[in-house]
Amino acid sequence: MRTKEKKTRVRSPVSLTPEQVIRKRLRRIADREEVSGFLSKLVMFVVMMWVMFGVIFGITPMQNNDMSPRLSSGDLMLYYRLEDTFRSQDIIIFEKEGRQYTGRIIARGGESVEITDDSQLIVNGSHVVETDIFYRTPKYGEEVEYPLQLGDREYFVLCDYRDRARDSRYSGAVSQEEIRGKVPAAIRRTHP
Repeated sequence: MRTKEKKTRVRSPVSLTPEQVIRKRLRRIADREEVSGFLSKLVMFVVMMWVMFGVIFGITPMQNNDMSPRLSSGDLMLYYRLEDTFRSQDIIIFEKEGRQYTGRIIARGGESVEITDDSQLIVNGSHVVETDIFYRTPKYGEEVEYPLQLGDREYFVLCDYRDRARDSRYSGAVSQEEIRGKVPAAIRRTHP
């Protein structure tokens, strides 16, 4: 009878030439450099986005229809945080008592504002004719005493939809420190 012998096969290590070993190591180093390069670019991108949208610009949704028809509820507003010179008709985002509002500057520091009982807007003694505002400007209760003389770095802000909007008729002048930024652009949401 024939006995079966177990044959054990010993694998001999594949012998690589020195050039192959060097190429293999260089490939590993190149792969590591690619990964670290990608990670450093990703970190740089995140930092740039944080600076861009955390320091220079801000994005916020329009909360209500106070700026209708220009801005509607749900529209995204891009605002510039570093602006420090504001003019009449600029749309701004400001904060009063911890809440954020959007409005249009009607008068600046040094000017006087009055809203009459018959809903007339008067700035510096002259009636203001607003061709792109379609609503009357009613006076609210006794929250603000007219004529209101604005101090340095103060602004009188009104919403475009003038009926029951929260603006300077309700809370008085907006100080420069309460302004979060100027709105240069908005992304309109699609309305059904």
